Amino acid sequence: MLYLVATPIGNLGDITLRALEVLQAVDAVASEDTRRTGLLLKHFEIRKPQIAFHEHNEARAGERILKLLEEGKSVALVTNAGTPGISDPGFTLVRRAIAAGLEVTALPGPTAFAIAVVLSGLPVHSFTFRGFPPHKSGPRRRFLAVDTASPHTLVFYESPYRLGAFLRDALSVYGDRPAALARELTKLHESVVRGTLSTLLATVERSPARGEYVVVIGGAGVSVAPREPETSDHDE
Repeated sequence: MLYLVATPIGNLGDITLRALEVLQAVDAVASEDTRRTGLLLKHFEIRKPQIAFHEHNEARAGERILKLLEEGKSVALVTNAGTPGISDPGFTLVRRAIAAGLEVTALPGPTAFAIAVVLSGLPVHSFTFRGFPPHKSGPRRRFLAVDTASPHTLVFYESPYRLGAFLRDALSVYGDRPAALARELTKLHESVVRGTLSTLLATVERSPARGEYVVVIGGAGVSVAPREPETSDHDE
């Protein structure tokens, strides 16, 4: 059996009892970053052999994992943080396992985009998760333009190094829509800044971006937003 095991995105207290049970029981753990996963396993006193599985070796490592599954072994797939298969190579392994007639199941748990959408204050009845946009401005603007007329709330992951450039392109493509920046979710310095794309861009330009970001942007026709940027901080 291949288990897709969601792991905490920051706060280790968010691990589920079922995730711990599965990690204790499987024959091996396939990890996007074995060092990072090793710290998680050590924290919960779990000792399991790890298989490095990431975008640079997914074909070769995938073969090894599939072989173990075909031998009747159980493998837990985890990503660096959150739910495996979302914005990481896990989906290729899932497709290959399904095609081979192998059993696959998933354990629910933390996912950054779901938390960000709820905290954004924007409509949540329908939203489109777009993952990481292209790094360069031209391809990024074309990527954004696909959803120009979409009425659904849009959700993106972005690096702090490209956040300002992303917001400038989003403002150019979408106009000054309501939006929110969710940073370091579930961690000590978690914050959510709400406003419009222009006010959020001004905030980022005043203070260098740090940490992991989820950007939530209102869909076409959504006009309700705070008049000034509002910040929500949460310390744990």
